[in-house]
Amino acid sequence: MHDHGTDITSLAVVVLVALVCGIAMRRIRQPAVLGYIVAGVLLGPSGFQLVGDRAGIQLLAELGVLMLLFIIGMELSLQGIRAVWKVALFTTLIQIAIGLAVTYLLGLVLDWPLPHSIVLGFSLALSSTAVAIKMLDEIGEKHTRVGQVTIGILIAQDLAVVPMMLVVGAMSGSGEGMGIADIVKAVLSIVFLGLLIIYLSRRDPLRLSIVRNLSNSPDLMPLAGLAFCFGAATVSGLLGLSAAYGAFIAGLVIGNSKTRVAMVRYSAPVQSILLMVFFLSIGLLLDVHYIWDNLWTVLFIVTFVAVFKTALNIGVIRMLGETWPRAFLDGVLLAQMGEFSFVLAALALSNGAITDPEHRLLVAVTVLSLMGSPVWLEASRRLRRVVLLGITSGAETLRLTLGPEASAIFRSSASMEERMVSMASGGTRWVGDLLPRRDRGGPHRGQ
Repeated sequence: MHDHGTDITSLAVVVLVALVCGIAMRRIRQPAVLGYIVAGVLLGPSGFQLVGDRAGIQLLAELGVLMLLFIIGMELSLQGIRAVWKVALFTTLIQIAIGLAVTYLLGLVLDWPLPHSIVLGFSLALSSTAVAIKMLDEIGEKHTRVGQVTIGILIAQDLAVVPMMLVVGAMSGSGEGMGIADIVKAVLSIVFLGLLIIYLSRRDPLRLSIVRNLSNSPDLMPLAGLAFCFGAATVSGLLGLSAAYGAFIAGLVIGNSKTRVAMVRYSAPVQSILLMVFFLSIGLLLDVHYIWDNLWTVLFIVTFVAVFKTALNIGVIRMLGETWPRAFLDGVLLAQMGEFSFVLAALALSNGAITDPEHRLLVAVTVLSLMGSPVWLEASRRLRRVVLLGITSGAETLRLTLGPEASAIFRSSASMEERMVSMASGGTRWVGDLLPRRDRGGPHRGQ
């Protein structure tokens, strides 16, 4: 009985800490999912060590991954991507190609096995849907051309995650990569996904009679959503494919049916809880001691990823016809690593494609990249102002980029320079200059 009470208390503490951290992130206008990661760090081995059942958390996190892909499939607007499909598709393909090329070259220099290079290349190509969309909301660009391009690229990346998981799931740590059967299976899965997307995008919403009969039942609708998601994942697993592939297909079918609105509305609470557990588990996996012991390496990689992805995105999007201001803002918004990097890392660790230290490094880099979203948000706001105004002056660029901080520095420097000049001239006005203007007498101003 005592153990049961302890378990309930631990669960209550986990939920409370996650709620507080989520609220704190919302107060600073950041996605609540970042707060769940912080909660995991505080509760896990690197924090107060209040969560000991890592196996149970990992199981719920895997269910959260399935639900995350199910949600993305449901919310995927196949009609909305048509206007920017060329930019989105080619940007994503170039990101993946260059990411794989860079990590492959690094692997040759550092003697990495091929599966290691592939996992890192895939992870480097992905951006965070949650963080990028939140940043779009904050700068008021969600419904502009910038928002359309950014969301289109994010959708294309989400679609690319499914074949990425198929490829990573078929790899092993032996360095031999995928066999012929695995390659054929992955290609057929990708072809089927492509054909399904084309079919759903060119017809009216589907009529799913089984789910439609439950559309007015708030009690059964969430259960139907879970059954559809996990049932499709089970079938996919029995066919030798990734369970996440089946969950995504299920979401895609539901999202393009007449029951989409009801399913999204009624299953939202269950989705929120499972997603909270997923991001909480990421925080539990973060090894703060590892980061501290390898601080400069981790910081260097995080900085390199941010700079590299920003430059790559700007160049590719500009090359595809967008204006410089739009390309610049899109590049900044897509500069962080994505939540699916965790999924790929966990999948690669489970089949031996990467080792535990490599997994900890990838998790650390991805978490710090996501947690740096407030910096990227402020940078995108201020640097966007510089770009749109066409500023070429270095001092003006600093003033607009650093904002109030730069203004305070410049005012302080100018004031100090005036005081030094007054002291050098031997005058007594320096003492008067120290006083606020309202404290100086009227007669003195006239003298």
